[in-house]
Amino acid sequence: MKNIIESGKSLDQAEKVLIMIHGRGGTAEDILSMAAHLNVSGYALVAPQADGNSWYPYSFLAPREENEPALSNALKTINDTVLYLESKGFSKAQIYFLGFSQGACLTLDYVAANAAGYGGVVAFTGGVIGAQLDHRNYHGEFDGTPVFIGSSDPDVHVPVSRVKESTVLLEGMGANVTEIIYENMGHTISHAEIAQVNKLIFKD
Repeated sequence: MKNIIESGKSLDQAEKVLIMIHGRGGTAEDILSMAAHLNVSGYALVAPQADGNSWYPYSFLAPREENEPALSNALKTINDTVLYLESKGFSKAQIYFLGFSQGACLTLDYVAANAAGYGGVVAFTGGVIGAQLDHRNYHGEFDGTPVFIGSSDPDVHVPVSRVKESTVLLEGMGANVTEIIYENMGHTISHAEIAQVNKLIFKD
């Protein structure tokens, strides 16, 4: 697929696939480099690349219409990636998601809008998108999908209140959410978070 970098095991050999979504100012290569710290040696890895290294122009807390059309295009990119993987024979239970910051917001918003029994979801510092949480945007049933959401208190971009709202939303749709708020962690991914996701999501 265009603007997608593949790494890890080949798609025709892997039994699981991880979609990795970079943050604002990052690249597909950046987020793929995280795989060295994750228990994903048996996974195929795919990472879409945002035009201009940003998925949408403004804060994820801006009204959704202010981030259009970039926001819809970004969500379509994720959906196209999922459809591509399904065309390669992967079921939703074999598809995993991971995102950081802007990529974590996109990840959570996409899976909540398209809830299903995915393999697992990792959101490093993010929440669902919009000035307010609008339940009309979110559909489906997670059927126990394990979800990890980690964030800092405080975080300069992602308020803890939106993290907690996102957790409640996903749990109400049947996800098994582990939310951990780290005091003064900063806008980064910590070793503690890596250990958590390896234990909770990538445990086998």
